[in-house]
Amino acid sequence: MSKKGDFEAVRKDIAKLMHQPEYDDGSAGPVLVRLAWHSAGTYDAETDTGGSNGAGMRYEAEGGDPANAGLQHARVFLEPVKEKHSWITYADLWTLAGVVAIKQMGGPEIPWKGGRTDYVDDSKLPPRGRLPDGAQGSDHLRWIFYRMGFNDQEIVALSGAHNLGRCHSDRSGFEGAWVNNPTRFSNQYYRLLLSLQWRKKTLKNGIEQFVNYDEDSETELMMLPTDIALTQDPKFRKWVELYARDKDRFFEDFTKVFDKLVELGIQRDENGEITNSDNENGGYHAAPKKRATAGSPAKTTDDKHGPSEAETLKDENTKFRARL
Repeated sequence: MSKKGDFEAVRKDIAKLMHQPEYDDGSAGPVLVRLAWHSAGTYDAETDTGGSNGAGMRYEAEGGDPANAGLQHARVFLEPVKEKHSWITYADLWTLAGVVAIKQMGGPEIPWKGGRTDYVDDSKLPPRGRLPDGAQGSDHLRWIFYRMGFNDQEIVALSGAHNLGRCHSDRSGFEGAWVNNPTRFSNQYYRLLLSLQWRKKTLKNGIEQFVNYDEDSETELMMLPTDIALTQDPKFRKWVELYARDKDRFFEDFTKVFDKLVELGIQRDENGEITNSDNENGGYHAAPKKRATAGSPAKTTDDKHGPSEAETLKDENTKFRARL
């Protein structure tokens, strides 16, 4: 085990687990980014609730939110790191993993500071419904992101995370990847939004998304209604156009906004120490590692009360890989 506070050792072990040949496109990177994103994206600026502090997804009230479907994979991937570095909090581990994954997939170096604590119970978890719904439009995006304290430019920059990963019909309801190489961070997402013709497609589950099928490569890419909304709203579109032609500017703006995202709700003093009441009263409280064996469902995924998530995912991953 590393010494407490040796985040560099944790970074190295996160980087080592990126290669996951049995999962999706062979990388844990995209789902680690989504874990960091969703752990922080519950923040509400008006009430100063939610955010990455506390690692609320350890509890069913947040982890079981349909908007977080599939993120159990990311949490399980990180369990060996937690076992090796038991001193680190889940709140720090999840956000750090997202930052490391972006860099490992060719993205920018995003600043990151530790110190987040893990809640001891679920009494301070935010209500469900604070994360984006991909089936909606521009008004919904502004309602979700303005609540967190983001502006239009930052909304479009954060949407660039869709350069990574893919959707699954058994999780979000949508299906497919946004870009040709979903494990490489780039600005292709914006370029494809503007350069390809996107037609509406209704999936077997009744959900509508937009697709482009290339006959030469026999490849179908997809976009969510919220993605298409970025091109139809003039205030959003100007930023899509900028990021499509200027990769460096996108990387610069994405760095700033992702840093802002994982710091939402975090208060620090001049030395960078977190001064939130939970941190000052409880210190750097790291929840225990989850169990290594499966168990019956419970209201929480915390080791003291509930089962490991790992065993129940093995068959799911095997079946998914068989379809690729």
